[in-house]
Amino acid sequence: MSVSPSCPSYPSVISPLPHSAIVTRLRAAGCVFAEDEARLLVSAARTPSDLATMVDRRVAGLPLEHVVGWAEFCGLRIAVDPGVFVPRPRTAFLVDQAAALAPRHEGRQAVVVDLCCGSGAVGAALVAALGRAELHAADIDPAAVRCARRNVAAAGGRVYEGDLYEPLPAALRGRVDVLVANAPYVPTEAIGLLPPEAREHEPLVALDGGADGVDVQRRVAALAPRWLAPGGSLLVETSERQAPLTARTLARGGLVTRVAACDELDATVVIGTRPA
Repeated sequence: MSVSPSCPSYPSVISPLPHSAIVTRLRAAGCVFAEDEARLLVSAARTPSDLATMVDRRVAGLPLEHVVGWAEFCGLRIAVDPGVFVPRPRTAFLVDQAAALAPRHEGRQAVVVDLCCGSGAVGAALVAALGRAELHAADIDPAAVRCARRNVAAAGGRVYEGDLYEPLPAALRGRVDVLVANAPYVPTEAIGLLPPEAREHEPLVALDGGADGVDVQRRVAALAPRWLAPGGSLLVETSERQAPLTARTLARGGLVTRVAACDELDATVVIGTRPA
């Protein structure tokens, strides 16, 4: 987690360790932003005992977001429970691209579906960017669904537990304006190369994209035309290396496909639009 240097001043907790000692422990554990993380841990702790426990958990390798219970994403504080996929900063580009494509109909809200929603960060951020939208989200992981329900409540969204489209209301077919899917796209053989924070503390189902990384994307793309409204778009986060394969996958589903990239965030999104 990259902690913003513009974070507000944090209230202090009487710490059993000097601030410098916390920073030293975090830095020794490999935390690149040890100073920022130390301030964040101090601000999140309710008691000195809480702080000591949180520092121990972080030093042991637990993601900072799981330690403090939230992640900053697109200006929102997203609840992230232990064992739930942590939203990455690069995924803000997926939100930006989706918001640009969402129709602004007079008197009608855009219909948004967030598949493989994890914590619900993408859907919640997209509704915040649009001002209002009819949001539906789904994930196969019960822990993620519980977490997502907390995050999308303020947006008036609904979260369903199940495999991809299976739990969604049938009434959504042919009505979805924007379908976002931050589906897993790491090839199985590359899982072992991920940072320990990810491979040891996030669910494998949120990371493993199969032999070539696009197994779940294929399933999303194959059924997308049934759910998209005419002119509606499917947006899938992927890697720069896999983008051509992801684009071919969406095109085989009958979608008009293009690739968008952001060098600053190291982000790549493939967009497939159902012909009007």
